[in-house]
Amino acid sequence: MFPSDKQRPDPDTLLAQVQAQERRAVRGKLRIYFGASAGVGKTYAMLAAARKLQADGQAVLVGVVETHGRSETAAMLAGLEVLPPKLVEYRGKSIAEFDIDAALERRPPLILMDELAHTNAPGSRHPKRWQDVDELLDAGIDVLSTVNVQHLESLNDVVGGITGIRVGETVPDTVFDDADEVVLVDIPADELLARLKGGKVYQAQQAERASKNFFRKGNLIALRELALRRTADRVEDDVRAYRVEQSINGIWKTGAALLACVGPRPGGEHTVRSAARLAGQLGTEWHAIYVETPTLQRLPAAQREQILNTLKLARDLGATTAVVSGADIAAAAVEYARGNNLSKIVMARGHPTWPWRTPHIKSIARQAPDIDLIEIGEASTEPAPAKPAAAEEPDGEIDNSGRAKRRLLGYGGAAAASLATALAATPLLAYLDLANIAMLFLLVVVLVAVRFGRGPSVLATCVCVACFDFFFVPPRFTFAVSDFQYVITFVVMLAVGLITGHLTAGLRFQARVASHREARSRALYEFARELSGALQTEQIFETTQGFIQRAFRARSVLLLPDDDGRLLPPPTVPGGAKAQLSVLDSGIAQWSFDRAEVAGLGTDTLPASRIFYLPLVAPMRTRGVLAIEPEQRRWILIPEQRQQLDTFAALAAIALERVHYIEVAQNALVNMESERLRNSLLAALSHDLRTPLTSLVGLSESLAGSKPALSEAQLDVAAALHDEALRMSALVSNLLDMARIQSGEIKFNLQWHALEEVVGSALRASGSQLKGHQVGTELPAGLPLVRFDAVLIERVLCNLLENAAKYTPAGSRIVVTAALHGVWLNVMVYDDGPGLPHGREEAIFEKFTRGERESAKPGVGLGLAICRAIVEAHGGSIQAAESPAGGAAFVFTLPLGTPPAMPDLDAERIGNNDE
Repeated sequence: MFPSDKQRPDPDTLLAQVQAQERRAVRGKLRIYFGASAGVGKTYAMLAAARKLQADGQAVLVGVVETHGRSETAAMLAGLEVLPPKLVEYRGKSIAEFDIDAALERRPPLILMDELAHTNAPGSRHPKRWQDVDELLDAGIDVLSTVNVQHLESLNDVVGGITGIRVGETVPDTVFDDADEVVLVDIPADELLARLKGGKVYQAQQAERASKNFFRKGNLIALRELALRRTADRVEDDVRAYRVEQSINGIWKTGAALLACVGPRPGGEHTVRSAARLAGQLGTEWHAIYVETPTLQRLPAAQREQILNTLKLARDLGATTAVVSGADIAAAAVEYARGNNLSKIVMARGHPTWPWRTPHIKSIARQAPDIDLIEIGEASTEPAPAKPAAAEEPDGEIDNSGRAKRRLLGYGGAAAASLATALAATPLLAYLDLANIAMLFLLVVVLVAVRFGRGPSVLATCVCVACFDFFFVPPRFTFAVSDFQYVITFVVMLAVGLITGHLTAGLRFQARVASHREARSRALYEFARELSGALQTEQIFETTQGFIQRAFRARSVLLLPDDDGRLLPPPTVPGGAKAQLSVLDSGIAQWSFDRAEVAGLGTDTLPASRIFYLPLVAPMRTRGVLAIEPEQRRWILIPEQRQQLDTFAALAAIALERVHYIEVAQNALVNMESERLRNSLLAALSHDLRTPLTSLVGLSESLAGSKPALSEAQLDVAAALHDEALRMSALVSNLLDMARIQSGEIKFNLQWHALEEVVGSALRASGSQLKGHQVGTELPAGLPLVRFDAVLIERVLCNLLENAAKYTPAGSRIVVTAALHGVWLNVMVYDDGPGLPHGREEAIFEKFTRGERESAKPGVGLGLAICRAIVEAHGGSIQAAESPAGGAAFVFTLPLGTPPAMPDLDAERIGNNDE
């Protein structure tokens, strides 16, 4: 079969492509104008493209375009229809945002959406503009948009490290990668700085500040390189997708990706290091493979381990490694290079064992003339292969001796089968023709090749030809040949036997490789299926341990952390994995868990250990460590085995994280239900208690004013009864308010108020509790009006004042202060008392929590919880701190907003006089 650029596509792949094309057909197209920074001309280029499309007859609607005061950009809007913005109220301000409902109602063929990473104002349908764009695309509307390189999520921290400025608005890379078209808008750094200096990017004052911070020449050069590289990566993905879609098998030299081929001869490490240096010089990715043929499978264990160590070195140097199975090394290397679009193959200079043997590099050049070949010369001093560790030498000897015994048995079985066939066919000579007897011998050759492989099949072929000549060809029982025709029969029979044995052995090898791959795939499928139904950690532990034992012939144990991140010892199972592991080092396991890196056997960290420690890294955090002790040291170095093991670990980690969040969800559900029941109970009790308490307060007042007058002692009892009834009524009111706030039943009456008035009313309402204390206010003149619910904020101040009076001795000073801080109004109530309990600054805001755990002071610990609920409902925050006077301080914030304009009374009065 001759190679061609296009092969028959896989039916499943073709079906997936058709389905993807159907989805894209009904979805709008997204074009992104991509640049290194602001001012490169992305919006201008987008508007220029829109004007051209409009001139060609396509309807265009401008959804959002930010000109930033640039006259050139604003001029490009002329003649384009602009969608009116939607006003969103936020903290008393009206913010203009994109009106997605109006855009969907109009359904234009094309809409312009500038600044894809923009964050929408609270109250909008979507928090991000790219989500608005996604909904427009789902509606079949084409979109043109813009984005800077610093707004890509994967590059946000890189740009922050370069410029020292971390951008808060980002776009997921999937949005950028899924765009139908990306247009790079690029200008040199010097030209951009000239535009900035000329006022074409920002206004003069803002431009001067930008030139000293973000817009430094070094920053712009680095950002330009990032933008160019990210665009190149995007284009490379497009090329790869097109090659798959069109089933193109030939190499497109759009990149300089390398493929390093290592073999069993010394010098593999030199080849790998040379390839790594070359890939670094070219700034490209590289792969390293080892092609394992049936012959190479019979290499000694020490030599196979040296090959695997070479692949591990390549992986450590940044290569993608693989062990490829195939009968022809050159064909396997070419197939791998074409499958991964690798345009250059790096190999060591060929040294054939026999003079007539063609080096692999010449075979590759003949099979793939479009691939560049690079020969690596010999190293000046090549280190000797590392000797296996002492602990592994007995295993290697046992393995080699067992393999030698199997080979001897194969050759002996091949010779015996050939002789047995000759003896069995001798009595049949009178009934069978010589051609049929020759077919019996060929059948034996095929069976020997299937059972024992290529070498024994060659021996069987030679023995069969000799037996056929000795036992059946006249003159019989001699090796003399009376007819020259039999010589041709011997030659043909020998050739057919050798070819048949070779092909059969190759098919046997391929069948064994396919069987191993099928076994790995089946193990992954069964493991994923078992974990999908696991609802407890113990089930995951048992499933993982069992599958590791069966799939990898290794002993394993799963180590899970406690709440403090310390790994717990594995559960004791009689006869289980813990008893079978030779030495389990908890220190290595903890190191692997803390750093989320592999350790132990075959790694750079404590490689002398017999146990391999693999962290279970889930999407949110590391969930544990898998400790594995393989039967043979070299097993862990096989790339396919490591990849499968990493997949097992990822599945186990995800299962552990899923079980964790199931427990979190169950606990949250229980807490929500408990909270709901508690709020219902509080509301019911509070409502039922308010009526008798109101009656009790009224009766106590009536009792104090009854006629005839009560004695002094009776009046004291009536006053005490009245005070306690009021206290109980206040407690019940707090309980009821807390229940109503939690249930969301309170409706806020937000109005613009002066803080001074609310502070004064709170001081009057708390007068009885503040007796015996020095109370002061420090409210600066000219405080602006603030929008809040006056009744609820008065309750907050009353609770804070009563709290200060309750926990400070008589004569203490309590002060209410207020100050402006940016867009916030900070209100503080502090005292000079004993202060807050250390470490409980946050806990005292919890419900039913008091500053003193055991105290005779009245209260149930709801006052501060109510304060926090009310303040946070207003969009502010409250916290406890140390008082400027050395006691306790409580500070809460309220958003300022924009107060309404007050009418000019003097102007009105003058206008009336003029009339």
